[in-house]
Amino acid sequence: MAARLVASQIDHFCWANPQIHSFGERLREQSGTRLIDWIDTIVLPLDSAWGLQSAELVAAGFEPVDEASNVWENHLGIFPAVTLAEPRRGGARHALLFRVDDVDTLCRKFPADPADIVGRPGSALRSVEVSRHDDVALVAVERHGWRGLEGPDETEQQIRAAHAHAQAFAARRRDFAVSGEGFAHAAEVIQAAVDDLGTARACDLFFAAERAYWMSRNHAARVQYSLQQQLGLGWANHDHHTFRSSRDCFHLLVKMLETLGFSCRERFYAGEEAGWGAQVLEQAEARFVVFADVDMSANEVAGDFSHEGLQPRGGLGTVGLWCRLHGESFLQAGMHHLECQFDFDAARELLTRHGVETMAPFTDFPFLRQAFTAGEVWPVEPQRIQTAVDAGQITEEQARQFRQHGAIGSHLEILERNDGYKGFNQTGVSDIISRTDPRRW
Repeated sequence: MAARLVASQIDHFCWANPQIHSFGERLREQSGTRLIDWIDTIVLPLDSAWGLQSAELVAAGFEPVDEASNVWENHLGIFPAVTLAEPRRGGARHALLFRVDDVDTLCRKFPADPADIVGRPGSALRSVEVSRHDDVALVAVERHGWRGLEGPDETEQQIRAAHAHAQAFAARRRDFAVSGEGFAHAAEVIQAAVDDLGTARACDLFFAAERAYWMSRNHAARVQYSLQQQLGLGWANHDHHTFRSSRDCFHLLVKMLETLGFSCRERFYAGEEAGWGAQVLEQAEARFVVFADVDMSANEVAGDFSHEGLQPRGGLGTVGLWCRLHGESFLQAGMHHLECQFDFDAARELLTRHGVETMAPFTDFPFLRQAFTAGEVWPVEPQRIQTAVDAGQITEEQARQFRQHGAIGSHLEILERNDGYKGFNQTGVSDIISRTDPRRW
């Protein structure tokens, strides 16, 4: 019901403002994405002629954010917020807000005047109207850990502090002889940002740096990013960020994410044959989801493996071997993949035209479709290979292959969600983890 309600409202916008419809067509043709993948908020007047009332929102699972506002959210699925309120002075009565990474970049791609940008450079919320027709507007919104429609009261000192912490995250040292020292260093950098900016703003800055580092090591990511930047969008269609962890460091990874405001959501265990588990974490205020993978056995899933830690063991599964060869996702290796929301078929076809192949889908349901781009192969440090040989974790033949050809590293994941579905396909994820084991390449 919620999906139908949102779709009907977007249809109203496309009918009432033809430029919104045209924008949706450009999104599919130029970036392989859909309008719904970018929508942040639907803003309607209290007396909207389109007939949406608060009772309909309640029936569809939406709840008011607080008693003082008319902002409604639905946490049962992935849906834009809905606001029923009188327009701000000079604002359109109906406004469709879509997310971008940076409104300045957006203005260079659209016939929008930078002088119309609301919000100072570097602030937590900025917006610019890019189209208005018959009091129906399309508005680009840039958020950095801020959920409201009105920006926070920020001083110049706070804005400068955010810039300084962004630089600190980007320059964060990642290579350490002992992984625990790397996590300790990261904890200092993260805590300093949280103390100055709060968890949501710090979280937003941290993941911007993580995406940039991952993109520097993944060709498919750079191709897709360039397509989205042709429209001035950035990575604002991100769905979740995936980190791989060794068993030794998994509790440290979770601790770092909780410092950034994440809470543990669902967990996965795919069975003894698969040999892996995962903790899904969500930062609701900053709108981030993390999928954290780790080697795991059946008797460990019942415990609090995300906090109590996992004991070392001899053999390595897919995740453990990846970390042995490349390092921790949180440190040297960077993210295993970023998953963004797309028009599944359009994105795969567009990437193929730009020389990027995708693997066979590992999920193909009406409500969820998923596929990895072909893996980026990374060289492997000889010492990492020798350590794995000495520990009996890989064979001499596998070592020779890794020395000569490298090992599969990272991906971009193409995802399409329908009907607001926010979950994951455990069987499909297990399949793709098996298919991306470095020993199979």
